[in-house]
Order: sequence, then C-alpha cells, then structure tokens
Amino acid sequence: MNITELLAGLQAEHDKTAARAGELRDQIEHVTATLTETEARLTDLATTRKVITELTPAQDDPEPPETNSVYQAIVNAFNKHPDQEFRARELHELLGMPTDEASVNVTRARLGRLTRQSFLTQPGRGRYQKRT
Repeated sequence: MNITELLAGLQAEHDKTAARAGELRDQIEHVTATLTETEARLTDLATTRKVITELTPAQDDPEPPETNSVYQAIVNAFNKHPDQEFRARELHELLGMPTDEASVNVTRARLGRLTRQSFLTQPGRGRYQKRT
C-alpha cells in the first residue's frame, strides 16, 4: 500500500464519519425540539390541572344548595316575560344577582343548558328567550 492509497482510504473514512456525525446532529436537533414541545405540554397540563383543582369543590363537598333555586329563578323570569329576550347580564340585573363577570359566566352556562334542554331559544348571539 502506498501513501496515496492510504490517504485516499483515510479521506473516505473521514467523509463517512463526517456524514454519520451530521446524521447524529440532525437527530439531536429533532429530539431537542420534541423534548421542548413535550415539556411545554407538561407545563400546560400542570397549569390546567391546578386551575381545575382550584375551581372545583372538594369531592366530599355537596353541590351548593342555591343551584336549584337559581335555575328556578331564571325559569320564573322567562315565564314572567315569555316574549322578551335577555342577555345574561340583564337577567342578573332583573333578578338582583351579582353582575361580576364570573357570576354572569356561570349564568351563561346555565342558559346554555336550558337552551340545550329546549326550554329556551337563542334568537341572537348572547340573547335568550323562552321557547314558545
């Protein structure tokens, strides 16, 4: 074996090893990106779990007793004014309920449920009326 053949063999081995190193770098980049996405997802899930835990009552706490009376008050309001459309905030004002955003959002959910149960219709976005 002469020096030229030895150098050619070394160059071929160098090229092969350099190509493998490039493949490994690409794999590392892919794994790093995937790890970053996965860690972000873990953070989102932990935050979601924390928020839900804070918002839900403990399992041994019963449903607040006022829930049924609130539904009844809403139904009574629509029965007294069957042709009138209400927004959730207007309904709160009519019933003398708190008008803070959290309370109004709970009522929006209740109105949605009454709509799905076919007691109410939604003639416009955010407006509710008794089904006739």
